[in-house]
Amino acid sequence: MRLATYNVEWFANLFDNEDQLLVDDQWSGREGVTRARQIEALGKVFTALEADAVMVIEAPNTGHRQNTVKALEGFARAFDLRQRRAIIGFANETHQEIALLYDPDAITVRHDPKGAETGKKGSDGAPRFDGVFRIDLDSDGTEDLVRFSKPPLELAAETAAGTRLRLIGAHLKSKAPHGGGNRDQMLRASIEARRKQLAQAIWLRARIAAHLGDGEPVILLGDMNDGPGLDEFEELFGRSSVEILLNDDMYDPHARMAFKAHAPAVPTSARFHIEPEGRYLQALLDYIMVSQDLMARRPAWRIWHPFEDETCWAFEELREALLTASDHFPVTLDIDI
Repeated sequence: MRLATYNVEWFANLFDNEDQLLVDDQWSGREGVTRARQIEALGKVFTALEADAVMVIEAPNTGHRQNTVKALEGFARAFDLRQRRAIIGFANETHQEIALLYDPDAITVRHDPKGAETGKKGSDGAPRFDGVFRIDLDSDGTEDLVRFSKPPLELAAETAAGTRLRLIGAHLKSKAPHGGGNRDQMLRASIEARRKQLAQAIWLRARIAAHLGDGEPVILLGDMNDGPGLDEFEELFGRSSVEILLNDDMYDPHARMAFKAHAPAVPTSARFHIEPEGRYLQALLDYIMVSQDLMARRPAWRIWHPFEDETCWAFEELREALLTASDHFPVTLDIDI
């Protein structure tokens, strides 16, 4: 079975209010890319992935008029994709949903959130992902109230081979501050955003631990917006979100490689244009973490990076599609389940 995670930049911009694809020459949101070009590129990438299920990060919007499931299933029909069914969990207000696009002949899934529902006062016991988490992050005796701007998608899954497991899709909050302000204000905003992200990771880690404690295999997929050495605040807080999530019972070879001291090269999964500096920044942000009980199932990971993966580089059409479709590249996991 092949599982994938893919952050699609500005996916919501490619659909109208009736969830129909906008195949035209208007700008998509991607720099210098029309909606028609991005749609075509995404069709090529999803087709090439040939995955049984794709965790789509920044999926099309669900709101008063739009519907993520309808949009993704229409996209799948347009390109005759085997992944033809979609599911989301708790919708959010950011126009960037988390959804699974999957082949119902290969895997069955249902949204199965765990944890207690909370009011505004929250809970310190890893509540449901649409709730409020109470945690004292800075040991000042005052608990912070933390929410997910994009609640993780928690799925109970069963493969056609009969393997039952937990799939969790996550998109942790970016640490980059937005808006104006002087240097001190920007610094405070950056530290506050990092604190919130770490709290989200602690919350998510508690849910993973609960599933593992119940003997359930777990696969965590998504954009963690974090990694070793990504910013100067890592030393301030002692560890990154990725380290919190991995702990000793989850595994991702790219993450382990990145955390290895004096690693000669670190794989990357995203490429951002830094226009004022006339260059590109690459980072490892996207992960598929599996619980240790799945390591006997011959897992094999791959980042579909157009410049770092030999096959992606060799096929010009795929290489160009990956560069046009998004500023992130898919990560896949092939595993015997």
